[in-house]
Amino acid sequence: MRYLYFKEDGTLWVRTKSPDAELEKAYPNPIVVSLDFDIQVGDGDAVREKTREEIENGLTYSMKRMTEYPSIQDQLDYIYHNGLTKWKSDMIKPVKDKFPKENA
Repeated sequence: MRYLYFKEDGTLWVRTKSPDAELEKAYPNPIVVSLDFDIQVGDGDAVREKTREEIENGLTYSMKRMTEYPSIQDQLDYIYHNGLTKWKSDMIKPVKDKFPKENA
């Protein structure tokens, strides 16, 4: 995973593997993308980092969902303590409602 933090001037900070608490304090609402998500645009000498808006517009509903779901460990613990029905209604449905399938 890549954690993308944007400064007010649009400068992009990128972290991989885990979020950065200090960066998140300074630059809240990072965008989380997979490692293979292209954060640059252009070719040759005209390559630049995408803006926050360009990145957000390039995210599919499944990418948006991926970052909203709790970790697998947290989900399994929730299932163990609360059952599948509560897991679906409390953890899964809110994310699916927030980011519905496109063209469904």
